[in-house]
Amino acid sequence: MSLELRDISWSAGFKKIVRDISLAVTPGEFLGLIGPNGSGKTSLMSVLAGIRAPSRGQAMLDGALMKKIGRRDLARRIGFVEQQADTMERISVREAVSLGRTPYLSLLSPWSEADDAIIDQALSSVAMDHMKDRMWQTLSGGEKQRVHIARALAQQPDYLLLDEPTNHLDIHHQLGLLELVHDLPVTVVAALHDLNHAAMFCDRIAMMDGGKLIAIGTPTEILTSENLRTVFGVEADIETESDGRCHIRYRVGQKVEAETKKDRVA
Repeated sequence: MSLELRDISWSAGFKKIVRDISLAVTPGEFLGLIGPNGSGKTSLMSVLAGIRAPSRGQAMLDGALMKKIGRRDLARRIGFVEQQADTMERISVREAVSLGRTPYLSLLSPWSEADDAIIDQALSSVAMDHMKDRMWQTLSGGEKQRVHIARALAQQPDYLLLDEPTNHLDIHHQLGLLELVHDLPVTVVAALHDLNHAAMFCDRIAMMDGGKLIAIGTPTEILTSENLRTVFGVEADIETESDGRCHIRYRVGQKVEAETKKDRVA
């Protein structure tokens, strides 16, 4: 299994948002995507998910061009949880999760007991099985995020892509959600806002700035004082724990201006 971008760029109109990025996702890893607002993270996630075709370069899944793979087949391989996914429909939690089975249904393959079992497992995986009959509109933000992930898991994907999944959640639910995702038996790519969360949960981190991939490596390789100063415009000390993970301690009152780049994305 492989998910790979080869020298891709993506533009919105005449504005280039993502520039010259090559990236290969390692099966089984938790890959974090970090960068300032406007660095192109969401656009890159959409290309990785096969939702947007690159303006230049190649997006590949198992050696095949994504643009030549049908939407149904892509949906069976890649589950994507967007940043602002929501619905106004009056549906239950179970009905919302059952939408993940759509790529597998047809006149020749109607709903079966096997689909019911997959939905049950997806709900159990995110600890929402006890709320399966609740209506969507009655859920909290954290509960909705868990249901979105369950819906993606119901697709039985090889890759789970999450665009800033902890937005609008309190710290308890942020940590709980990331721990849940970390323990799932899928390859995960997540755009993350909190750098300490990236340090805690990611096997590798890809750092973006100005639409470009600046660096990729382990948390201790990427989350350095120099990188944080240059890309995010903050001063910080990096502490390494006994387990090899790192922790960022920001220096309050010592912000610096990030380097101005002519090609920075607004």
